[in-house]
Amino acid sequence: MESIWLEYGWTLLILIGLEGILSADNALVLAVIAKNLPEEQKKRAIDYGILMAFVFRFAAIFLISFLAGVWQVQAIGAAYLIYLGVKHVIHTFFSSKDEDDTNKAEEKDAKFWPTVAKIGVADIAFAIDSILAAVALAVTLPPSPLPQFGGMDGGIFAVIVAGTVAGLVLIKFAANWFVKLLDKRPGLETTAYLIVAWVGVKLAVITLSHDDINVLPHSFPHSTGWTIIFWSILLALAIGGWFLSGKNSSEKEEK
Repeated sequence: MESIWLEYGWTLLILIGLEGILSADNALVLAVIAKNLPEEQKKRAIDYGILMAFVFRFAAIFLISFLAGVWQVQAIGAAYLIYLGVKHVIHTFFSSKDEDDTNKAEEKDAKFWPTVAKIGVADIAFAIDSILAAVALAVTLPPSPLPQFGGMDGGIFAVIVAGTVAGLVLIKFAANWFVKLLDKRPGLETTAYLIVAWVGVKLAVITLSHDDINVLPHSFPHSTGWTIIFWSILLALAIGGWFLSGKNSSEKEEK
């Protein structure tokens, strides 16, 4: 019996680490979408985003057998994230000064509830990705003496819920940190949008490997090759953006 609980504890630690990695994507997208809100509304938008992420992920645990077949949700999420990234890059590098000023003015006038709705669309896509990964890891565990809950073994359900809650806590802290970082180093904004688009590509790969689409092999999104490619490019974007970005001029003046 003790060996079972040790296995459950070890799996939970691995799951928390996995959820932490997946939460970084979610947190960055949340921070980028909320960035253009007035300062007093940013925290509220992030709090609503965390609440929606909790609701969607908890619902996904019960609906996972159904959601696993609904590839359209992740396809919409992928298209939306790629759109956000490409739109920002085009406006940054190819728009005229007048168009750029107009876009910045529109961004500053970003409305609170439409922004929360955009966060919700992203949260749904990330919820499915997160819970699918958690279930795939937890279902390998042996049966526990706990009663069934949510259509699955009680111990497995508890591990998935604990990992999900840990991921949400990490999203909360990471999103606020990303918002502050983007304020301090505004040059990172383009890098952040490029990473958002790249995360959209990851969701697109998951969609294309779905059994109903079958453009890519089903195992491809979790293969070693794709994992190395995804994280190598993401790290290259993050490191390159960090060194190429400058600090906020007001912070330089203070120093």
